[in-house]
Amino acid sequence: MKTVIKNTFLTATINSFGAELCSLKNKENKEYIWAGNSDFWGKHSPILFPIVGTLKNNSFHHNAKEYNLSRHGFAREMEFKLIDKKEDSATFSLQSTEETLRVYPFQFELQIIYTLDNYNLSIEYKVINKGNSKMPFSIGAHPAFALPGYFKDYSIQFDKEESLKYYLLENDLISNQTKKLETQEGQIPLTYELFKNDALIFKTLKSKSLTILENRNPFLRVNFNDFPSLGIWTKMNAPFLCIEPWFGYSDTNENSGNLFEKEGIQVLEENATFRSEFSIEVL
Repeated sequence: MKTVIKNTFLTATINSFGAELCSLKNKENKEYIWAGNSDFWGKHSPILFPIVGTLKNNSFHHNAKEYNLSRHGFAREMEFKLIDKKEDSATFSLQSTEETLRVYPFQFELQIIYTLDNYNLSIEYKVINKGNSKMPFSIGAHPAFALPGYFKDYSIQFDKEESLKYYLLENDLISNQTKKLETQEGQIPLTYELFKNDALIFKTLKSKSLTILENRNPFLRVNFNDFPSLGIWTKMNAPFLCIEPWFGYSDTNENSGNLFEKEGIQVLEENATFRSEFSIEVL
């Protein structure tokens, strides 16, 4: 089921399957979200929960039992329930089930709240620990933004001057190898060569927003003040760019398999609630 929210300036469409944002248009009907062409990548903006990235051996252990959990977790492949709807906002909920408990033995509720405000779409994550013990989790966004022009005409700009060190992936895990991203007048021209080894993974950043420019003209900004980590990704020759605010990232080869010891993990006390928010701003 698809839900539409709108205001004077923007219209957003969210699919209840995965609570996934699948369209964001301005009043001139310009589309900002990738169409999900499966020739390149069949998704639009999946929600990554209860892990971000890949676990070592796609597994973890808890209380002497091993669990298998696939890349980016299961939320993106599950039906959410629409629990609140207004003209300019919608709230979706996913609760733990027998199915989720078989791969992730923690009771939870995950709420995704979409709200339009002028030229801004905010996406709030609300994670509620409904169990009687601590709950380890990661959560992240994976929005893909449509770039219909020539890829070389686009660039990105971080909001702060910093040394942009990113980590390389090896067999879907975080390696110890890093590279530095060089800027030109504060901007990074986009090339497919940048992504030949998969995503650019930034464990920490000073910047809390990232702007996409077309021919040096800003047209979209992602604000992620709450989020410590970031991924940037596309596929070879694909006309989109993913800007992905994260709490957590893939395992390293040194990971113990204990989620509580995982680098970047969040730990939520029993009956506690975690909140975070990022926004997509049309410029």
